[in-house]
Amino acid sequence: GASSDIGLEISKRFVEEGANVVLLGRDMTKLENARKTIKDYVTKTVAIPCDITNESQVIQTVNQITNHYGRIDILVNNAGAITDPIHFHEMTDDAMNSLVNTNMFGTFRITKSVIVKMLENKNGGSIINIGSISAERAIPKVHLTVYCTTKAAINMFTKGLAVEYARRNIRCNCVNPGIVNAGMIKSYLDYPEARKVLEDRQPINRIGEPLDVANAVVYLASDDARWISGIILNVDGGKSASEG
Repeated sequence: GASSDIGLEISKRFVEEGANVVLLGRDMTKLENARKTIKDYVTKTVAIPCDITNESQVIQTVNQITNHYGRIDILVNNAGAITDPIHFHEMTDDAMNSLVNTNMFGTFRITKSVIVKMLENKNGGSIINIGSISAERAIPKVHLTVYCTTKAAINMFTKGLAVEYARRNIRCNCVNPGIVNAGMIKSYLDYPEARKVLEDRQPINRIGEPLDVANAVVYLASDDARWISGIILNVDGGKSASEG
């Protein structure tokens, strides 16, 4: 999920910290265009097309990365899908399956393949899942029940992995962004009235930026967080702590 917004900002921050970064996504053109906005992209990054709903592509991609670099230290699961708000009873099976296959099983697939490599290398690693505060609270009049359910599953997936692989030196944490200037929200923010409505609902009176999420991810991946595993970190300007 590295071709835009949060995923791209995470990639930039990791390069700033000295990491070699592999950007994954389904659209190679978008990936390459995004990669070229990263400083030192020629020496520090590579882009590989990969559809996480396709198991054979996932396995081939992970093998390709480890064959080149020798190991994978950090995995960021940022790829995800969301639908336009719609009542649950009006959703088709295809729409529900698409969300589940990307947000849940897609995350499962690539995490499984990377964990295999981390165990083989015996150096451990850090896995950071990108969820949503929608995993914890539904928004009145914004009908995203299935999306919220897939993100709630990622919260428990994070905790389960953290405990299961703790003795193998693999940490797993989750960052749950609130309202961030990314994805489907960006179009609303072009309208001053809509932006003000969203900002007024935030305890910290501004919309989050992709960099706010990226900074949290880099911290959780770092040795500074070496005794942190299994947490769900809400990066939401205080929204999840408020009543509104």
